[in-house]
Amino acid sequence: SKLVVIDFTATWCPPCRMIAPKFEQLSKDTPDVVFAKVDVDENEETAGSQGIEAMPTFLLFKDKSQVDKMLGADFDGLVKLVEKHK
Repeated sequence: SKLVVIDFTATWCPPCRMIAPKFEQLSKDTPDVVFAKVDVDENEETAGSQGIEAMPTFLLFKDKSQVDKMLGADFDGLVKLVEKHK
């Protein structure tokens, strides 16, 4: 099964805006991984149920189970997690 990477983001969050283009490029460069974004203001219930308290937060899932979590706009760290779990 494919790795799924979810970016919990907000339009008002400067670090989120900073990493957004890199996240988009990573999704293009890694077609065997599913990438998605969740706007926490538009999806408060989903963000709350996932325990999202800061943005950006990246959750990584495989086989419907969370396999990792990363807080902050650390692109190099995100790339390492994607490589580790895909």
